[in-house]
Amino acid sequence: MATTYRDAFRVPEFRAMWLAELQSVAGDQLARVALSVLVFSDTGSAALTGLTYALTFVPSLLGGLFLSGLADRFPRRELIFCVDVLRGCLVLLVAIRGMPFAVLCVLVGIVSLLQPVFKSAQLALLPEVLGEEKFGTGMAIRSITIQSAQLAGFAGGGLLIAVFDPYVVLALDALTFFGSAVLIRSRLRARPASASVSPSTKRQPSWGLLFADRTTRTLVLMMWLMALVAVYEGMAAPYAAAFGGGATVVGLILAADPFGSVVGVFVFTKLVPESRRQGLLGPLSIAAAIPVAICLLHPGLVVSIGLFVIAGAFGTIVVMVTTTALTTRLPDARRGQAIGMGNAGLTTATGISPLIAGVIADQTSATQAVGWFGLVGTAVAVLLAVAWRALTDTGGALANHKAEGGL
Repeated sequence: MATTYRDAFRVPEFRAMWLAELQSVAGDQLARVALSVLVFSDTGSAALTGLTYALTFVPSLLGGLFLSGLADRFPRRELIFCVDVLRGCLVLLVAIRGMPFAVLCVLVGIVSLLQPVFKSAQLALLPEVLGEEKFGTGMAIRSITIQSAQLAGFAGGGLLIAVFDPYVVLALDALTFFGSAVLIRSRLRARPASASVSPSTKRQPSWGLLFADRTTRTLVLMMWLMALVAVYEGMAAPYAAAFGGGATVVGLILAADPFGSVVGVFVFTKLVPESRRQGLLGPLSIAAAIPVAICLLHPGLVVSIGLFVIAGAFGTIVVMVTTTALTTRLPDARRGQAIGMGNAGLTTATGISPLIAGVIADQTSATQAVGWFGLVGTAVAVLLAVAWRALTDTGGALANHKAEGGL
């Protein structure tokens, strides 16, 4: 019998982890809106506002590379608790009126730096909480929750700032971290740090762990490809301008991906049994890239937004399924660090794609730049789909990790 959302929510520890992450993600989105408004109103500089917004993302790459291993060295419940309390305290400092801009940047950067530590510990702990049978369903719930919280956070942030002071919104963000910490500490049972591993595995770098065999290598590349294909998010402003659209159109383009993600993941998990999901990764990857390639035809604005909804739906499904597959294949004692490295690659791809597309757009147009990313992405997706099909035909995707010591 297929595992339902209700089955996952029947696990008390999962309910606590879900609610804790929901608070944190919504609070983060509120803080991004509040920081943008706060910095721009204080400095009048669009460049400094953009710098502050970037600081809510960029340091997480360094955190994924250098700090995610903490999730394997320390008990994960205690690590999540400490990270949440620390982030809450840092955001409270940001909410102090008159904070010098340089200090504010440092504080915001540290909060971003700690995000991968939280995520690595959480994802590494989730299979223990739910068990292998319910883990895929739990990941689907996470995907829907995160995308929904992002939509609500952006919309709610603008509404709250229209009613309250940005400093009040930042204080609310701090409270979400403290609330998350309380839930994790009080509702999750204590577990020791992850089990020790053999010396040979311990010496293996996490990049080597992710690329140790064809199965994990293909999964990682599929996941990273989805970040490159979603270039339209980073190109939202120039893409809207190509059609004469303003801030409202930019908002619609940014909302298209998470909206498609919520609907797509919900429908996919309801209609497709978990046993068949990994086998569909190839076609799903191609389906995520093709709508973006259609932008080469310079479709109208309404059609473009519809294409981004479709691309967001399939792209998020691919990220969800690949993350689930990777997490179950990684040895527990290295799972946190490897997940952190994988997310660091995802963050890098997300940041690089609009940068390259911007250079292309300066020489052509925003629609052409986005479309070329989609076309190249489609070609790469086809190659990965062929490789994945070969693995599934030989049983590699389903059994290879057992034959190779847990990967």
